[in-house]
Amino acid sequence: MGRSTLPDLLRARLDVVFVGINPSLYSVQQGHYFARPSNRFWPCLSRSLLAAPARAALATERLEPRHDRALLALGIGFTDVVKRATAQASELTGAELAAGSRRLFVKLERYGPRIACFHGVTGYRLLHRTLVSGEEQIRLGPQRARIGSTHLYVVPNPSGANAHFSRDEQTAWYDRLARYLRKLLAA
Repeated sequence: MGRSTLPDLLRARLDVVFVGINPSLYSVQQGHYFARPSNRFWPCLSRSLLAAPARAALATERLEPRHDRALLALGIGFTDVVKRATAQASELTGAELAAGSRRLFVKLERYGPRIACFHGVTGYRLLHRTLVSGEEQIRLGPQRARIGSTHLYVVPNPSGANAHFSRDEQTAWYDRLARYLRKLLAA
């Protein structure tokens, strides 16, 4: 019997938790986050300032899906808004996204990472509506709202289907996230 989803890779007080919308069927089959070869997460993260300490600790030039569990010991975790795997995130219902958003809120309160980094606006949207009153627009980068002590950050979705951002631009967003984390650690 195969897996039905990916496990949360969480522990208390991580530096960064990457939050996807939901796992792909392919990633679940492979047993690792962002496992589809066309997904730009691992290549772009690997080239970023954020990954430099992990690359050194793991003695590798390039991080790959097989490193997702090892990153947990290095301060980086993974979860999803909705844990049900689908071929495309558009298959999720509004009710699933709303319920997943509530569960994610509880997880972030419980584990208290320094930063929850959302891949794309879609995964962050429902939390944003809950946390921010009025018509404040969601933008990429750090968000005004927090969950407990957890800062919220949005980067472009690294899916190969997101042609709006190049690999260099995606990497630059992970570099910005690294600088933001450094600023929080220095405070």
